[in-house]
Amino acid sequence: MLKLWIDNQVVEVEEGTSVLEAARKLGIDIPTLCYLKDLNAPAACRVCLVQVEGRPTLDASCILPAQEGMRVHTNTSAVLAARKQMIELFLSDHPFECLTCERNLNCELQRLAKRYGIRDLTVAGSRNHFALDDLSPSVVREPDKCVRCRRCVAVCEYFQSVGIYRMVERSFKAIVGPAYNGSLMETPCIYCGQCITVCPTGALREQDSTAAVWEALQDPDLHVIVQTAPAIRASIGEEFGYPVGTLVTGQMVAALRRLGFDRVFDDCFGADVTVMEEAKELMERLESGGPFPQFTSCCPSWVRFCESFYPQFINNLSEVKSPQQIFGALAKTYYAQQAGINPENIFCVSVMPCVSKKYELLRPEMKASGFQDVDAELTTREFAQMLFQAGIDLKKLPEEEFDSPLGYASGAGVIFGATGGVMEAALRTVYEWVTGKELIDVEYHEVRALEYKDAEIEMGKHRLKVAVARGTGAARRLIEAVLKQQKEYHFVEVMACPAGCVGGGGQPIYIETNDWNEQVAHRSRRAEGLYQQDRLKKHRKSHENPAVIRLYEDFLGHPGSPLAHRLLHTGYNARRLYSPEPILTKAKT
Repeated sequence: MLKLWIDNQVVEVEEGTSVLEAARKLGIDIPTLCYLKDLNAPAACRVCLVQVEGRPTLDASCILPAQEGMRVHTNTSAVLAARKQMIELFLSDHPFECLTCERNLNCELQRLAKRYGIRDLTVAGSRNHFALDDLSPSVVREPDKCVRCRRCVAVCEYFQSVGIYRMVERSFKAIVGPAYNGSLMETPCIYCGQCITVCPTGALREQDSTAAVWEALQDPDLHVIVQTAPAIRASIGEEFGYPVGTLVTGQMVAALRRLGFDRVFDDCFGADVTVMEEAKELMERLESGGPFPQFTSCCPSWVRFCESFYPQFINNLSEVKSPQQIFGALAKTYYAQQAGINPENIFCVSVMPCVSKKYELLRPEMKASGFQDVDAELTTREFAQMLFQAGIDLKKLPEEEFDSPLGYASGAGVIFGATGGVMEAALRTVYEWVTGKELIDVEYHEVRALEYKDAEIEMGKHRLKVAVARGTGAARRLIEAVLKQQKEYHFVEVMACPAGCVGGGGQPIYIETNDWNEQVAHRSRRAEGLYQQDRLKKHRKSHENPAVIRLYEDFLGHPGSPLAHRLLHTGYNARRLYSPEPILTKAKT
């Protein structure tokens, strides 16, 4: 332990602790812009400057190691003036579009400018201007708003192990972007949106789908339906002041009806159907001897990662579509038939915690119904924006129920949005199908994980080796262990985002801390709301959902039937790492 003084207060810290973290131990808040504890500390912004007695210059506290006997001052006139000047330098090369910016009132640069009382800029000079990159179906880059913090570089390389971002150009022209400052469409970007969640400004955002949805809602010839992902009910409340993880399912349904949707359905129903098909596929692999492991395919970012970096495992991906796409295919076949509506007139909207779903719905294979299965996707943030525009306050709404027949879900479908939820939901059904016995304790805590976890599950004559990976970086480590024959599994769940869908790239952005692990913990707290709803459900296993049973009896026949294969299953293809995608580019145009 080291003893030092910060603003005349003594503190003891472990060797290797930065002055920044030592100060925080005392409750002293040193401002930062680029820093994310345990993920990114490039000392690029120089906003965290402090003064150390005996040193001739000011130091960046985020990379300054604490030393025995060190005396640090965080708020001298020189320090405050230097910080203010650094912020002014950022503002001098930043577009003044705060009122129209996606991140207005939730921007870290804006917050710093207010904190240091910057009203006029004393720094004048030329400004950079870079082309807008909006070719990606999911992520939009506005390099003019980039502050070179390198957070996107860190999360993409170290957490996701994709590494498409770099510092390009030099000196005043330096900017963060793909190689040669090209388009994301020319890279193996997996569209997870984690770069959006860590960006301190509006340099990265999702493609806006609200205008298309508003237009559909106002078209009298369209029957507009909406499906809501499990995680939305535990996260949309944050935008209206509810504590993190608060369930607002009933109010959410009421809000969607007031927006004008003709039917409000639950994508957890689609998740239940996913379990039925995926569990059937796993049983067939167990009987035939593989190929193993069977990887889940619910996450489009993970699927794209596998197609791009590990194409040799494409046959290991479950051929079952994601709940979003399963719901869309059923909406334009089964629901259209039940409701007596021409599927040409059905406009299917999804509300998802994800930005990659915007890419997924454009994949050419997602048209098994004869139409585009899902027509538009709204992120949690976009959904909140539409509610704000319409003047709808969740806190003032009564609780309402989802519509039938695609609105009832089991607890297994609900936990799809939680960490390890897809795995746990599948195990509940597989256990009973394999053993023929009732599963009494349905909660598989051994597969609930924040990043990576493996376990062995006894199921009759089978001892199922399973694993859960959060983030494609963890997935890469898992796959490399399998390739080196250090590990072997039967069933693996991979979700690209930290803490699973509750930590998706389209969820509310949390800037109250610049500790990466605390940000992940914040997102994971949303999962408790889903587990809470699971415990309250009458049916907690997908195969016991009466609406799903009726679907198979009246329409699909049985899990894995020819019709189920045609509508609910798909295939995947290897991708070249660095080449444009003409299909999606054309679709976007």
